[in-house]
Amino acid sequence: MTYIQTKRNGWCYLSTIMDLHSRRIIGYSFSKKMATDLVLKTLESAVKNRTITGDLIIHTDLGSQYTSDDYNQRLTELHIRHSYSRKGCPYDNAPMESFHASLKKECVYPVPVFEAYETAAAVLFEYVHAFYNRKRIHSSLGYQTPLQVEIATLTSQMAA
Repeated sequence: MTYIQTKRNGWCYLSTIMDLHSRRIIGYSFSKKMATDLVLKTLESAVKNRTITGDLIIHTDLGSQYTSDDYNQRLTELHIRHSYSRKGCPYDNAPMESFHASLKKECVYPVPVFEAYETAAAVLFEYVHAFYNRKRIHSSLGYQTPLQVEIATLTSQMAA
């Protein structure tokens, strides 16, 4: 989860889930409140974009939203194993931290402060769906975009 400041609504919160193979953001939610409901909405968004397999793992920090009974109950219902970062160790979730850093440098910091929640939400939607997943290349992916990696993976699975 990361924080985005707005003039009218103060701090707002972005929760994201990344597929570590492709680096694609498969689920996200943006809210005026940092509550368990935010991360549950993010999880449901990701579940709509992926087939749940028996060996799926989700990795989060130790924030109260992720350690809540509601969140962990939903993971259990979906048969998703929960992995946590160690306390105070952002390196345990480096790909997500890297995404948040890129988002801030490329999308948030160029704007002095977003006017309102709605403005920030529209810009974040555009960044995630139109730019990051489809156009932003990654050295860790052989200078491909997350979408290119997913298409190549699906193509090779279909050919096998």
